[in-house]
Amino acid sequence: MTTLKKYTCQLSAEERTYVRDNLNECEETRPIKIAEIRQWIVENEELHVPDDEFFILRFLRACKFNSEKTKGKLRNYFKQRACVPEWYSNRDPSLSELQELFDLGVLLPLRKLDNEGRMIVIVRAAVHTPSRHKMSDMLKASLMTLDLALRDHESVTIYGISAILDIGGMTYEHVLQLPPNVIKNLVHAWQGCYPVRIHSLNFINANKFVNAVLNIFRSFMNAKMKERVHVYARDKLKLYETLPMDILPEEYGGTDGTVKELSEYWKRAVRENSEWFAEEEKYKLMLIK
Repeated sequence: MTTLKKYTCQLSAEERTYVRDNLNECEETRPIKIAEIRQWIVENEELHVPDDEFFILRFLRACKFNSEKTKGKLRNYFKQRACVPEWYSNRDPSLSELQELFDLGVLLPLRKLDNEGRMIVIVRAAVHTPSRHKMSDMLKASLMTLDLALRDHESVTIYGISAILDIGGMTYEHVLQLPPNVIKNLVHAWQGCYPVRIHSLNFINANKFVNAVLNIFRSFMNAKMKERVHVYARDKLKLYETLPMDILPEEYGGTDGTVKELSEYWKRAVRENSEWFAEEEKYKLMLIK
């Protein structure tokens, strides 16, 4: 067994109370659970996981320290990377097709957390041009940004994320890029793979044209996830009433810069972490089953 990068707890008193009451985590059980999951990983030769206690802790927190659920989510996480290589392989930020999508800002985690300590992620689902940009590249660029945003953000492992899915401008061509198998894999990534708890999926700028697509999304969701889906028409953005103005970009009614500035921030961050993305790829194909 290789030596793990140790996790040093730096949670505030308030955060320690929260994880105890909501995630079943405490100082005594945390190292025991991490060791249990690590041993399970070692005993499963098909799994090759980063030697990092915080990586394992992210999955434990996402599963409220339920060992069996944690194992299932870990397995799903790497299995999807093996089964959907068009999203997770060749994650080279310098590729021209990805550069264009980073410029468009297809997925933008906000730089500041909300009042609940959650990360807000804006997904601009129809900002690309279907005749020019493949959906697989759009999702690859989106997931690269998301992976980087989630990598070191401990508060998000505790309080989770909320997503704003802006579907304004969605056309029939955009819809054709979302066959049921793609939607199924997306929903599976959200609820079965990623080590983060999703508190809400907020579809904004919606119209009747996209109802059929949203219904397909719902068909693959479990009951809990369905309850967290909220749909807002163009003139009913009550969602923003619960978000601080100073964390949103100007185009979404806020004061924290522009979408262009936020896109440039994440494009630069992804480029600066190109070696990390290359390193991560060695973990995705180790799952045989």
